[in-house]
Amino acid sequence: MTMNNEPSPGQPATDQPELKRTLNLPLLVFYGLGTMIGAGIYVLVGAAAGRAGIYAPMAFIAAAIGIAPTAASYAELAGRFPVSAGEAAYVRGGFKSRGMSILTGWLVIISGIVASAAIAIGCAGYIRTFFDIPQPIVVTGVIVTMGLVAIWGILESVLITALFTIIEAGGLIVLIGLGFFSDSDFVARIPDTLPPLDDLLIWGGIANAGLLAVFAFIGFEDMVNVAEETKRPQITLPWAILLTLGITTILYTLVTTVAVLTVPPDELAKSEAPISMVYEKLTGTSPVVISAIAVFATLNTILVQFIMASRVVYGMARQDTMPRIFAGVNRHTRTPLLATIAVVIASLSLALAIQLEQLAELTSQFVLVIWVLANGALILLKLRGDPAPANIFIVPLWVPVAGLLFGLAFIAISILG
Repeated sequence: MTMNNEPSPGQPATDQPELKRTLNLPLLVFYGLGTMIGAGIYVLVGAAAGRAGIYAPMAFIAAAIGIAPTAASYAELAGRFPVSAGEAAYVRGGFKSRGMSILTGWLVIISGIVASAAIAIGCAGYIRTFFDIPQPIVVTGVIVTMGLVAIWGILESVLITALFTIIEAGGLIVLIGLGFFSDSDFVARIPDTLPPLDDLLIWGGIANAGLLAVFAFIGFEDMVNVAEETKRPQITLPWAILLTLGITTILYTLVTTVAVLTVPPDELAKSEAPISMVYEKLTGTSPVVISAIAVFATLNTILVQFIMASRVVYGMARQDTMPRIFAGVNRHTRTPLLATIAVVIASLSLALAIQLEQLAELTSQFVLVIWVLANGALILLKLRGDPAPANIFIVPLWVPVAGLLFGLAFIAISILG
């Protein structure tokens, strides 16, 4: 796509191999679910319960409501700019600013690196339920292994992501079934998770947990950064974004409800493997199976974050806003080799230096700023009347306005909290 006679961001150079366009709608939905499910439930449900108590399910619902307009905005922007380094292209198109585009690209890259570091720590917690190995060694092994998979190839990586997603979603569905049918009073206790409308202290805890829950929904925006590897991206990406958000919200709400009604929230908050604790309490048996599933879930998220961040590095290099050395695509794997290696090294460094909850909240703050900028870009595009390609997903002006306001509100909660 061309705007104001500028070359389309991500336009491939003639002397370089291109990224391989292999992803369809089901694979893209699995890709999105893979990163969102692993981060949200298997790692952060305990931390959310520590902040919101028995009302943790409402924190996930509030986060989903706040995120929905931004997801819809991304669905339109993905049709307008179906390229790698999508957010950087959106901001450049909307704000007409190369500097803001570079800033946005860097924020996206950093958020992916920080997120993968956070989930690597969570993954190590589950692996350590099987093997008594020091955490730094487990974290290093996890990150290096997923980095090698990301280098292997996009189709291979996404097929692995799809397999892992089926496994992890299956684990959550089993847990939901156990929660609803193992206790005859379970359904009758669900109203206990609904907070009183007039208790501001409780709602303050929910809002604080909601910021952490935002981290759980990180993933829909990752999909736009594989646009150059997606078939018919103007059609496929919007559907994939909206389906992923809807499926994830349902799973999060049900699983978090089961968790807080099965295990006291303060105990969940102290656990390195909260979902394993819930499974053990429900069944009275060893949580080996659910812990193994959690390992797959967290590995999945790390892999997707590596793919996303490396594609943004690659896309920015192709736009000449990063060193050109990162614009190369390996002729054998058809992946951005040096960009992926750089992302993996940075993620490993952070994972060995900073704690999980700090990394998760830091990621949320970076992503919220990115969402605000993306919504602002779409507002400007609409106010200027910039024409959109035919037959793409279009939202009314109030949608990016709502997304921008929700993003600012979450940022304010983060600062004040």
